[in-house]
Amino acid sequence: MNHIQRVMRPETYHGAGRKPPFFEGWYFKLVSADEQHKIAIIPGVIFGEDEHAFIQLLDGVAASAMYFTLPVQAFEAQDEPFLVSVGHSQFSLRSIQLNVSNQHGSIQGKIEFDGVQGWPVTLTSPGVMGWYGWIPGMECYHGVLGFDHGLRGSLTVNGREIDFTGGRGYIEKDWGQSFPAAWVWMQSNHFGRPGLCLSASVAIIPWRGAAFPGFIIGFWMDGILYRFASYTGAKIDSLKVDDTAVRWTVSDSRYTLQMTASRAETGLLKGPTKLEMGKRVAESLAATVEVRLTRKTGELIFEGTGKHTGLEVFDTEKLVAMLGK
Repeated sequence: MNHIQRVMRPETYHGAGRKPPFFEGWYFKLVSADEQHKIAIIPGVIFGEDEHAFIQLLDGVAASAMYFTLPVQAFEAQDEPFLVSVGHSQFSLRSIQLNVSNQHGSIQGKIEFDGVQGWPVTLTSPGVMGWYGWIPGMECYHGVLGFDHGLRGSLTVNGREIDFTGGRGYIEKDWGQSFPAAWVWMQSNHFGRPGLCLSASVAIIPWRGAAFPGFIIGFWMDGILYRFASYTGAKIDSLKVDDTAVRWTVSDSRYTLQMTASRAETGLLKGPTKLEMGKRVAESLAATVEVRLTRKTGELIFEGTGKHTGLEVFDTEKLVAMLGK
């Protein structure tokens, strides 16, 4: 694929021909139908001083993580149809199939997806990044590939089989040189019924020798996507982070979105720097997020609480200070 085709296909592998440092990772969140099991599976690859392929698993109930390291040659990607292979495991927008083990644990099984629908892609706004998706050389790019979809199948994790049939899934990805210096990320697609999803992030973005606090928020409800982002002209009204919660309000000329995420126990994932998978990323899948979306006239569009919320809070003192909020 050429550059234009890749920008218009955010799910595909973007590392072909790229020089180090470079990483790319896909994030598959799975919550069982009885909501007793919630995990995230993250396959990917990193090129730099430490080059390897990997598969990570975050157990949101036990607040624990496993990391499987494979040779970089074990990573393969194809575009048509989109498919990523890491060793004997395969990942697409139709299914994931796991077969990986080391001295710390093992994962086997297959999960199929029903009704995957991601952030819309157009020529002027190729996905969640908006027009920033066309800018080469950014530190980190982001994609939302599946807001809320059905699951069929099971995984056996360390000898214990988990049935995900009837559960709900979410898919996103990141690629570039490194994770940001500071960020907040939250996501839930468990608001009491299918067809609802919040995906929200704010981070310090390097830009032309300086930096700015950039944010991207999508609230997807019954096929309608309410977007709040730096590139849409929306603004952050307030961002407060403490040991118990993240309180975040954004608005544009038509809407106001209020989010309050209650923090919960975290597991430690590995995240990319320009040298290695060296960041210690504390992520919870057991947080909750209260969401209130209103028109500027005061009319209530949505109010509810999302369960099984993914929440990451990394070095936010720098971020909040930059915002002055």
